[in-house]
Amino acid sequence: MANEMNAYKMSKERLEQLKEELNYLQTVREKEVAEQIKEARSFGDLSENSEYDEAKTEQGKLYSKIAEITKLIENAEIIETTESTDTVGLGSTVTVVELGVNEKETYKIVGSQEADPMNGRISANSPFGAGLLGHKVGDIVVLEVPAGTLKFRIENINLEG
Repeated sequence: MANEMNAYKMSKERLEQLKEELNYLQTVREKEVAEQIKEARSFGDLSENSEYDEAKTEQGKLYSKIAEITKLIENAEIIETTESTDTVGLGSTVTVVELGVNEKETYKIVGSQEADPMNGRISANSPFGAGLLGHKVGDIVVLEVPAGTLKFRIENINLEG
């Protein structure tokens, strides 16, 4: 288990996606880049060979991406998704109404590696996501934010979406 400071929280599914991507990068993509470098070398003088420079740059990017994904995998902390629609947990899709504004919004609570707030995927580590965890339908959730206090009522919890 990774230590808390370097842990990357994610679902089992996200970890599997990362492993598949790493495998692809280390096998197929690495061979492609090596072939580009080999081909560029055949063009002669490396000091004025833009194809060689581009291939070496691509190789650097590839190795950087491999290192990044390896770090994520090595420090992955698998978070179990909830199987309950009674309380908000990881994997829950939650519909809330902001009190005073009466605006309905729906969010899916996900691990930090899967967060995409612009598409309604909120990290369980974020203040908003953490504030919703453990609450039930009908609960009023009060969140302190820099702009003041926000209040939400939980309208619905499900495991879809």
